[in-house]
Amino acid sequence: MPLRKLKAVLTALTILGTLPACTSNAAAPGANGYAGNPAAQAFIDEMVAQHGFDRDELVVVFSQAERREDILELMRKPAEKRLEWHAYRNIFLTQSRIQGGVTFWNNHIQLLDSAEKSLGVDAQVIVAIIGVETRYGGNTGRHRVIDALSTLAFDYPPRSEFFRGELEQYLILAREEDIDLLTATGSYAGAMGYGQFIPSSYRHYAIDFDADGKRDLWDSPADIIGSVANYMKAHGWTLGSTVATRATVTGNAWQAVLEQGLKPQTRIDELRRAGIEPQTAVPDDSLAALIELQNANGPEYWLGLNNFYVITRYNHSPLYAMAVYQLSEEIRQTREQSRQVHD
Repeated sequence: MPLRKLKAVLTALTILGTLPACTSNAAAPGANGYAGNPAAQAFIDEMVAQHGFDRDELVVVFSQAERREDILELMRKPAEKRLEWHAYRNIFLTQSRIQGGVTFWNNHIQLLDSAEKSLGVDAQVIVAIIGVETRYGGNTGRHRVIDALSTLAFDYPPRSEFFRGELEQYLILAREEDIDLLTATGSYAGAMGYGQFIPSSYRHYAIDFDADGKRDLWDSPADIIGSVANYMKAHGWTLGSTVATRATVTGNAWQAVLEQGLKPQTRIDELRRAGIEPQTAVPDDSLAALIELQNANGPEYWLGLNNFYVITRYNHSPLYAMAVYQLSEEIRQTREQSRQVHD
């Protein structure tokens, strides 16, 4: 709940004598959620000292935060790590998601045009990211954000430091934007809204594109579209530039290029000398990275340029970036064909 509403809850709990204790000898999450977890108590101390939060209010919040075993299991098996490209592609390159993108684009054409012109990000990519992330808002996440971030901050050692930081950002964000701490839902990793922004990204890149005084990534199409575009702009998107192109490889020198990773750092003419040939025209001085994707019958190769790399700043997986790119192309082509039929 918004922090301003916790005052009434605190008063009621105090009268009833049920305010959870926050003592240094308290046990792990149980009847009182995370309020008795030593790591959570230390976190509360920091939030009080560093950001001026009310201790009793945070005790109420964390007494209701639940440890989620399903979230821990999902963190261990993300789709980007357990699926090969052919299976991953089939999740996102569907007729329903393509047609959903056309509909979303048509319904919000003025906002998308405005974002493209003012922020310099292609409308088709904005639409595709929202489509991949949440099916255009159809699935923004079923997990309470406070549960997801508390579970990962205090019970997932491999990335506890990162999620502790995101939990900190979430509390600050909720205070800034008057978000209900105990009912806001998102992904199993605490990502929120149509574009699935983690709290730090929400605070740093979300924008008030409809100028109503609030950045709302759940219910404001303008803020949703503008914020996705602003994220891409901040990470270096170039309007209208090539994202990726298929390539063929010969010899052995291309393998060293593949090992260089996703960041474009090799000129096209140098790639050719290494036995890598783009299948569409790309200027020789363009920088690109070699991408290998696994299909059922063997690998396919692509060259990812700057805009492809920018998509990976949204999600670091090349599978994700390729799904966004290919979905964006399918949406654009389908929409153009539909418009020609009706003209």
